[in-house]
Amino acid sequence: MRIETHIYRTIVDGVLAHRLTPGTKLPEPELCQLFDVGRAVVRRVLERLAHDGIVTLRPNKGAVIAEPTPEETREIFQARRALERALVELAVANVNDDDLAMLRRQLDAEHAAMHRFDQPSWARLASDFHLRVAALAGNAVLLRYLTELISRCSLIVGLYEPPGYAPCEHDEHSAIVDCIARRDAAGAIARMQAHLEELERRIETTRMRGEKSLASLLGLPEVALPQQAAPPDAPVKRERRRKS
Repeated sequence: MRIETHIYRTIVDGVLAHRLTPGTKLPEPELCQLFDVGRAVVRRVLERLAHDGIVTLRPNKGAVIAEPTPEETREIFQARRALERALVELAVANVNDDDLAMLRRQLDAEHAAMHRFDQPSWARLASDFHLRVAALAGNAVLLRYLTELISRCSLIVGLYEPPGYAPCEHDEHSAIVDCIARRDAAGAIARMQAHLEELERRIETTRMRGEKSLASLLGLPEVALPQQAAPPDAPVKRERRRKS
């Protein structure tokens, strides 16, 4: 995997798992240090994330995880409902027994994460469920669009949803899979639409965010930052601790 793709996926995964919440700063020197790359690489990744609506680039202030407005929230959910409606219909037409077994395993993993109170895993699995259903549609273009919308919805949930809620309800996912198993396209669509409408209703306009290091938010090991900023194209070397 190319390093730029790795950095991009790590940041997106942090968003999907709700570790990286809206407004989280992404300092270039720290990203260089964490991934052992130069500024040019980090800037290309941040520009791609900005293009996809995941990051906001602020002149002379650096990058932060985007903070969707209430109006953007309404538009994003509206687009997602329309897109998932089409994807669910295609998925029902294409699904086979192996696909259904995969979806059941996905539900089992969600159930296990829920009962061990593993919120980050639960959040990621909830997003994965929608992407797995969408993948059954067999349309790579629509799947790519949904991946972007789900990342942006994760930002919204991270910003507005009250603490303690799951990003998606496990029972709602189970009902969708039951409809797919019966090849009931109309039922699966109705369940998915109601599910997304309920998710949108649960969000609030305020939510407090804790302060953690960027490394922990990205799910990476902590490293010491260099004393000076990295040159434009030179990797920032990690500091090595001497053995006592």
